[in-house]
Amino acid sequence: MSVRKSWLVASLCAAGMSVAAYGQSVGTGVVKLPTEMEFKGPLAGATQTAVLYGDPTKPGLFVTRIKFPPGAKSLPHWHPDEVRTVAVISGTLYFSVGEQWDESKLKVYPAGTFFSEPPKTPHFTWAKDGEVIIQVTGMGPTGRTDIPQEKK
Repeated sequence: MSVRKSWLVASLCAAGMSVAAYGQSVGTGVVKLPTEMEFKGPLAGATQTAVLYGDPTKPGLFVTRIKFPPGAKSLPHWHPDEVRTVAVISGTLYFSVGEQWDESKLKVYPAGTFFSEPPKTPHFTWAKDGEVIIQVTGMGPTGRTDIPQEKK
């Protein structure tokens, strides 16, 4: 084997070992059954969140589930997350992008829908037809910046 090929093979092996070592340093696996997911929120009957993995307030990967009660509206806002994906777990989420609430722009996202949100994209949602649960995966720290609405 030539020196060049030997160097390439050694480099690939070293890279593979560093990836394996990184994966092992993450710690133990996480299992949360639905009955073990603790949804928390400011008020009963309001939108609630369950943290499934990581810490959304700190840098790094996090996974949360958000439960919207029937009829809940989330007025226009944005999130700073560098990476943020959403999966509709149950119910039907009405979703739109924009800085002003506009029911005519809402799109229907049934259970099973997956989408991503670029950083700081203004959007709004509605659990119009009943309870909705979404799962958010992102890179923290996350947050929410509300967009003031024009009075009509």
